[in-house]
Amino acid sequence: MPHHPPTPGAQPRIVIIGAGPTGLGAGYRLLELGHTNFTLYDRHNYVGGLAHSFTDPAGFTWDIGGHVMFSHYTYYDHCFERLMGSEFTLNNRESWVRMFDRWVPYPFQNNVRYLPPDACFECLSGLIKAQSGKGKIPSAAAATNFGEFIDAVFGEGIAKHFMRPYNFKVWAFPPERMNKEWIGERVAVIDTDRALRNVILGTDDFGWGPNNQFKFPLKGGTGEFYRRFGPILGLTPDGRETPNSHIRLNKHVASIDIDAKVITFTDGSTDRYDILLSTMPLDVLCTSVLRSTDTAPRNGDTTKSLRDITALSSQLLHSSGYMVGIGLKSRAPGQGTPDTKSWMYFPEDNCPFYRATYLSNYSPNMTPDKDNYYSLLCEVSESTTKPTPGNFGKNNDAVIDSVIRGLEAAGLLLPGERDNIVSRWCYYADYSYPTPSVERDEILSEVVPWLEKRGIYSRGRFGMWKYEVANTDHSLMQGVELINRLFNNEPESTIGMVYKVTEDGRNAAQHERPAHAGSGEKRIKHAAPASSSSGMGGTGVPPVHATNGVEVKPVEAVSIHPQHVGDIDAGEVGEDEVGISHG
Repeated sequence: MPHHPPTPGAQPRIVIIGAGPTGLGAGYRLLELGHTNFTLYDRHNYVGGLAHSFTDPAGFTWDIGGHVMFSHYTYYDHCFERLMGSEFTLNNRESWVRMFDRWVPYPFQNNVRYLPPDACFECLSGLIKAQSGKGKIPSAAAATNFGEFIDAVFGEGIAKHFMRPYNFKVWAFPPERMNKEWIGERVAVIDTDRALRNVILGTDDFGWGPNNQFKFPLKGGTGEFYRRFGPILGLTPDGRETPNSHIRLNKHVASIDIDAKVITFTDGSTDRYDILLSTMPLDVLCTSVLRSTDTAPRNGDTTKSLRDITALSSQLLHSSGYMVGIGLKSRAPGQGTPDTKSWMYFPEDNCPFYRATYLSNYSPNMTPDKDNYYSLLCEVSESTTKPTPGNFGKNNDAVIDSVIRGLEAAGLLLPGERDNIVSRWCYYADYSYPTPSVERDEILSEVVPWLEKRGIYSRGRFGMWKYEVANTDHSLMQGVELINRLFNNEPESTIGMVYKVTEDGRNAAQHERPAHAGSGEKRIKHAAPASSSSGMGGTGVPPVHATNGVEVKPVEAVSIHPQHVGDIDAGEVGEDEVGISHG
């Protein structure tokens, strides 16, 4: 039976696919605006998506990746304060790089003095040549992909020892298959004098301390914050549905009829929408879920059909990943976690993971007993160009075994310490990282506006497919900003897309560049004056009407300053970093 909650008749029907940060943020904002005719559907029996946390039978709590709670947004901070109150820890960031059987402080390029002398010379020599335009690639502007960008900015030594091997382990694709736009241009400004000074004077240059702190929920891991959206949206405190819930769990989408605006689920139920916010992977949405028999042109886009959009979206690249948790007894009674490190990077091939986190340092409640247990969370990527023993989720135990061997090789487990392991946990994420491939922006510029003309708004980590704005705070704000756009005529700043009408009449989108990789950068929101580029409010997207004719106005196109996302300084802490920092 169709699901239509009783709501005021004048409100357009909004359906949200996915109860992760983006969907929860959108639902939360809708309630703030007094809009109640909406439902979030999720295929899982829990909310939070990739920001969910799990507690295993041994009492260890695990996140799906190395999340930390930081923010570029006042709105996000207000949500956190309302939902979490004082129930969080405040941790100093302490991150390191493991290579040459030693620990190198992060950021790597500022601390090459810790390397063996010959590697240190290679890194400094290459950096100086690159920054003076004498490297393999004369400048960042001349680079045509991320691989060439690495060579142009960091030089051959840093590229060889850290940037290339580490980024391949993270992305599971060669850097030449990735564009350089996602990372921004300002990262090219490397302080060569600073790197030289640190080597010659033996200066420590750590990228952490009191000014680089992050919050973390006191109990329940990262997922606790997102779990608390559930009761606001109608779930019980333990996550069960009620008759008035705006969230429906265990609902798998079978198909979406674009023409009739009807969603069919695998259990045979349906729902109708005026506006659809989809956070499922964009390629899955377009290649496996959408249905249409309408071949009539819409707003001049006669050059693209659903078949064309399917073909385009199928070219998007992504990696899969294994989140492996190893819970251990402490090395001595009462010792707790044996180290003060937060997270660590591993560019070398003596271990399968690219990052490991002492999750037990984030909160005293991440293990059964903070004094006598500790936990390590390790992340392993996978793709067709970087296979693993896991074979795309078919053999998680093989990945866990390889991680344990890698922890021993990297010195994180002492000889014989594997006997102290009391928990082996693994989560396989089919979709882990949305790859900013060379062709990505061109694909998105066609696919996203095409969907929006049909009342479908694809947002979120894999809905928008823009890694550079795909951390948890960005993802939540993508949902909030879309609702503000549709109901308050406010521009979306986070997604970094400006809609336009091209010369041949097609609607496309331009992409604005973020300043840095990851999310530890300083960014302040800055919008230029709105401008209209078409007869449809500047977006090329027609107004959305509810069944009764109530109009939801689209926002006018705006230019978002490419160096800024959010409205507050997030400091230097990043949730997903790629070995790049401006120090």
